[in-house]
Amino acid sequence: MSVLPPPQALEVTRRARLSERLAATLDAILVMVPEDAEASLLAALPESARWRTLIGRARPSAGSVRVSALANARQTRAVLGFVKRDASVFESLALAGRMVKELPAREIATLALVAPGPREAARRGLEALLSAALAQARALPSFRAHTPRRRPRLRIELIGGADLDVARTEVTSRANHLARWLTALPPNELDARSYRRGIAQLARAHGLRMRWLDERALRRLGANAFLAVSAGSAERTAGIAHLKYRPPRGRGRAPQLALIGKGILFDTGGTNLKPHRAMLEMHTDMAGSAVALAALVALAELKAPFGADAWLAIAENRIGPRAYVPQDVVRAANGVTIQVIHTDAEGRMVLADTLALAARTRPRLMIDFATLTGACVYALTERMSGVFTNQPQLTASLLAAGRTSGERVWSFPFDADYDSDLESKVADIMQCAPDGKGDHILATRFLSRFVPERQPWVHLDLSAAMRPGGLGHINTDVTGFGVRYVLELLLEHGVLTKT
Repeated sequence: MSVLPPPQALEVTRRARLSERLAATLDAILVMVPEDAEASLLAALPESARWRTLIGRARPSAGSVRVSALANARQTRAVLGFVKRDASVFESLALAGRMVKELPAREIATLALVAPGPREAARRGLEALLSAALAQARALPSFRAHTPRRRPRLRIELIGGADLDVARTEVTSRANHLARWLTALPPNELDARSYRRGIAQLARAHGLRMRWLDERALRRLGANAFLAVSAGSAERTAGIAHLKYRPPRGRGRAPQLALIGKGILFDTGGTNLKPHRAMLEMHTDMAGSAVALAALVALAELKAPFGADAWLAIAENRIGPRAYVPQDVVRAANGVTIQVIHTDAEGRMVLADTLALAARTRPRLMIDFATLTGACVYALTERMSGVFTNQPQLTASLLAAGRTSGERVWSFPFDADYDSDLESKVADIMQCAPDGKGDHILATRFLSRFVPERQPWVHLDLSAAMRPGGLGHINTDVTGFGVRYVLELLLEHGVLTKT
């Protein structure tokens, strides 16, 4: 049985206007307007008088949503959302997410999206509505006895938006859904074997080359930090998946980009066992690998003009007679020795070797994704993710991509004096500090020891990978944060030319 999501049948059609006849065939119409919109802005809508009553006498506040139904035989759901004139991309997406929540509980098969107003605001509004509608249409795994195998075909009528890149929006949505789907799978469904098969299936479908580095191969490569974590598992199925995408005219060249993902399929904490509440969601600790994988698939679908690799560190952090313990000393693939302090800091261990191996291909830029530290969640909550880089000139672009994608990030210090907190008396470096202060910063400084000094590198600590109730236009607890961000960073902000 495949662990990949089933395809969602959908059709997006552009139309210049929304007629009463077309409206009568729709289950719902979503309209996003500025908060200070005049009623005349709704004049072109079918049954415009009914839409105008939704504005009402009391001026709606930004971010609010009002709902009614048209008088046609279908009782088409009418959803009107009010966005700030100077709304950020995140605010537009969040409003769109609230609007799609107002759709009827029954399956929506036909839907129209409208964003009247100035051209740029209308484009942004339509992109937000389309992204939210696509995310809502793509369900997460369900194992209920009567779950339908496939959702009905969805038809979306896009009113206006001639300058909106619908194809890219659809690819981004599919990639985000892939990341969310994999992250949400229960641990008895997504284990190392099934994940490897799913990755191979994606590789075949998208023309990617794939190599699987099993434990035997990793032992030959000296990847003992990774192997320390996987040692506690009952089965020897852990490994690193290495995938390659090359543009049609660039096959065989070295990659310009390497995407690295933490894929801990279940994290018990190891010998330093987690308590119940802390362990309950630890099947999602592989979100970084899902983001890296989905982003590479999206780049292949979009035929990106640069070569890219993905390195996915796939293992479990289990307890057992062979599990690693505090005060072990292991040597990583680049020769750096590590003093183990806490076995629940396993993510940085598997990433250490994966970063070192990826760096051997000498990409122009390395980006890693990991649900790495609780400290980053404490610092930012789950609304943003933390970003670090060894290339200060990239910081402005990293933050800007968060604003323009709607997946917001915050930059943390990367100063070398933090290294003193990781000094070891018996090895080159301690895995973490015993007291845990600033662990998101110290974890990044630890990882930097496995990235060559002149190798450009970005680290994304995915504190926003999970948020109760969702985030932005995503209404599921699993957000898929990072896919939309990295595609924006690579395709719109030109970071590969700035390293």
